[in-house]
Amino acid sequence: MLVIVEAGGFGIGGVNFDAHIRRNSTDLEDLFIAHIAGIDIFARSLLVAEKILNESDYKKLRKERYASFDNGNGARFEKVELKLEDLREIALKSGEPKQISGKQELFEQIINLYI
Repeated sequence: MLVIVEAGGFGIGGVNFDAHIRRNSTDLEDLFIAHIAGIDIFARSLLVAEKILNESDYKKLRKERYASFDNGNGARFEKVELKLEDLREIALKSGEPKQISGKQELFEQIINLYI
């Protein structure tokens, strides 16, 4: 939902949503409840996504995480100016890259704080 909110909404697209009969929930009422609960979760997740994007450091941290794509070879790669062979040559010249944490646990915790 973070991606959908940042893109300005659904536009002409949407999400694939379905509820299936499972376990021993076999009544038509069960299927109805599953659909209502699923749509409710989508609505709640849109509200959570809006808060994350406007109240947390999520966007700042993400910009820092992908900063290597803002200039140099990272920007050239993002603009599709480099071929696979170019990337191989860059890797051979550069050697093993410095390991930098993607801070995945922090990103997940930010999201969890708003749920």
